Formats: sequence, C-alpha cells, structure tokens
Amino acid sequence: MNSSALVILSGGQDSTTCLFWAKRHFDEVRALSFTYGQLHAREVEIAEDICREAGIPFEKKDVSFISSLSHCSLTDASIQMDTAQPAAGLPNTFVPGRNLFFLSVAAIYAREHGIHQLVTGVSQTDFSGYPDCRDSFIRSLNVTLNLALDDQFVIHTPLMWLDKCQTWALADELGVFELVRRRTLTCYRGVPGDGCGHCPACKLRRRGLEEYLHRKETAM
Repeated sequence: MNSSALVILSGGQDSTTCLFWAKRHFDEVRALSFTYGQLHAREVEIAEDICREAGIPFEKKDVSFISSLSHCSLTDASIQMDTAQPAAGLPNTFVPGRNLFFLSVAAIYAREHGIHQLVTGVSQTDFSGYPDCRDSFIRSLNVTLNLALDDQFVIHTPLMWLDKCQTWALADELGVFELVRRRTLTCYRGVPGDGCGHCPACKLRRRGLEEYLHRKETAM
C-alpha cells in the first residue's frame, strides 16, 4: 500500500534529518515550511533548496500572525537573546504556540492532500525547555487533531528520545551527515552550518556533534 507523509521542515538539523528519515520510511514525502516573522528566516530558503535537490515537493505558509501575538528574541531584534536556561520560567527564545500552530496547519494541509502521516523534529531529550517539544504535548495534540478534523492522523517524532549526539548518528546512518552539517541552519542568528557558536541552538548542536565525532573516532 502506497504511503505518504508530510514533514514540517524548518531547514535546521533536526527537521532535515527527519526529512530523510521520512524518505526512507514512506513512499511519498512532501515538506511544509513556515515563515512566522523569525529573524533567521533564511532557514526557509535553505529548506526549499534541500527539497529541490532531493526531489521533494515543498511549500511554505505565512503564519506571521504568531509573532504579533507575543514577543520573543527570535522575532524581535530589540530583545536580547537568552544564552542559557533562566533560573525560572521559559527562555525568551520560546515562541508561544509555534508548534501548536505549525502542526494544526500541517494537519489541515495534509488532509487536503490525502496525507495522514505527519513528521516533526521535536525532541524531549535535548531541548531548550520548550513545553511544546514534549511527548505529552504531541500525544495530546494528535488526539485533538483527530477529533477536530474527524480523521486519523499519526504524528511521528523520530527524534523524541534522541539526544543531539544520537541525532547526528542518525543523519550519518541515513547518509546525509555532511549535508546536515554543512547546509542546514540551526543558528538563531541565521548563520548556516556550524552557526554563530554562541546562541543556545548552536551550543546544543555543537556539543552533540563533538560527542558524536569523538565516539566515532574512538570506535575506529
């Protein structure tokens, strides 16, 4: 039976790894990206380039209303970015409602295209304290979407229980390690590849990469 999946693609390390995971597990794959007023919007251009080269249908949706609902350092350049987890509360890199809106729009889009498998790169193992990256949220939203649309979607989270080291290992196993390392944009300041090296996303990515390369070297 032919199966198809829709990948929510940001152009970063995690979602790009999930894109190629989906290519391995499904017969047909489409990708959907979002512009939401993010300062690092170049990620969407990179996502489109990767899909074009991989022969994956790509589409982007403008949901910039998200940035008008609340302000954070990823959408407002006047806010100094938190570079570490605050002692209390969420880091100001948290975009309220982002994954909620992304997955809701993706489900509607998928339904119109006859797709019931959704793939997203969220992870509870290595994350920045964002509540909408937790497994409990994804499971709850999956039920809600099925009820709201009277359909049966399955939200796949291949990275949910992987740390960044394991995510690099998966990219390598999928044969896209160099593409993910050199081409993707994870940096909150919009620097592709290894990024700026200072923002939270870059620090997390770099720590996982160094651990993976060390393990790979010692295993040889």
